Amino acid sequence: MPPVKHNQLMIQLREMSVEELEEEIKNQRAALYDLKRRNAMKQLDNTSAIRKAHRQIARALTIIRERELAAQAAAGQV
Repeated sequence: MPPVKHNQLMIQLREMSVEELEEEIKNQRAALYDLKRRNAMKQLDNTSAIRKAHRQIARALTIIRERELAAQAAAGQV
């Protein structure tokens, strides 16, 4: 599968539910662990994949937090 552009990735993440985002975070953290393990054993050719995995996790966490803040604002708690 060809790599997904940043804008397309953000659109895909924003369309996901919170449960799907949490599952995505779980999968990315497992992939990150594997990437770090392979890098430590000098078996990883593309070390930029580690950075991409970190960013993917951060994007998903940011979207979850935005939704939490929006829910609080709608409830008048902010």
